[in-house]
Amino acid sequence: MSKVVTFGEIMLRLSTERHLRFEQAKTFTASYGGGEFNVAASLANYGIEAEFVTRIPDNEIGVCAEKEMRKMNVSSKNILRGGERLGTYFLETGAGTRGSNVVYDRAHSAMATITKGLINWEQVFEGATWFHWSGITPAISNSAAEACLEAVLVAHKLGLTISCDLNYRSKLWQYGKTPSEVMPEILKYSNVILGDIDTAYFMLGLSKVQPNYQDLVSLPYLYGKLFQLCPNLKIAATTLRYSVSASHQRIGGILYDGKHISNAAVKEVTPVVDRVGSGDAFMGGLIYGLLNFPVSNQRALDFAVAACCLKHTIAGDYNLVTIKEVENMLDGDGSGLVSR
Repeated sequence: MSKVVTFGEIMLRLSTERHLRFEQAKTFTASYGGGEFNVAASLANYGIEAEFVTRIPDNEIGVCAEKEMRKMNVSSKNILRGGERLGTYFLETGAGTRGSNVVYDRAHSAMATITKGLINWEQVFEGATWFHWSGITPAISNSAAEACLEAVLVAHKLGLTISCDLNYRSKLWQYGKTPSEVMPEILKYSNVILGDIDTAYFMLGLSKVQPNYQDLVSLPYLYGKLFQLCPNLKIAATTLRYSVSASHQRIGGILYDGKHISNAAVKEVTPVVDRVGSGDAFMGGLIYGLLNFPVSNQRALDFAVAACCLKHTIAGDYNLVTIKEVENMLDGDGSGLVSR
């Protein structure tokens, strides 16, 4: 039985309603989410035992965040309580040719002020087989980056499979260090990395590239550099997103295992209800696929792409689709007909 542990920040999300602009909003819809929690929620929804490790303030808003974890059947038994506040972000959902906009308010949050040594990772990883982190955690503060490296080192020592979603956020990384100063040391222990090739090169301090994901001949060479710099890497994957508009996305995927390229067909997604969290849905689908289809990288990738596409139809940060719904899409049923 697989158990996946994820580590990161859960935040309060305040969204404008009906695609209103911030200046038009009189009310905001409150919900909770965050990259690594969203992955855990997806996995729990697929029947995988999932645990989320974070730090939340010891106040009523922290209690609400923990209740959200429990509602999604995600274990919260090893969360820390402390710090001043829960991180918050404001979302203005775009439509048509107007893109969405995010404003972060997470400085000095409970998770941003976490320090290494606060979590007994050997205890956390008891019975676990997989550890997932993302590039968001090292981006929010130097101490969070140190805590993330600490977790990865213990997971590696214990033999867990380690995955990372690069998740580069230009509005983060404000504490004086660049990704290339922080990420290489953490990434070298990862077995599965999700992200654009150019983002991976940027974070690893390599020269900028403009990959052509349609050129299946050159991709192994480009991905190969990641394998050289990350000696424990087994799988490198990329979500292919072609944005026609905020309301129309085209989603595909690429996976490279060091020898072979798997390529998932691009699917049309329109209209888009909520794009936020769709990359986390891809990551959750990929982890599920790699755990359940170990001899078929193609099936794992196809599952991830379908999960990502379906997330676009669901409001909120995390995916709420079932395995059956994903498999129906894999089998060609995208009709959206009423199930009776």
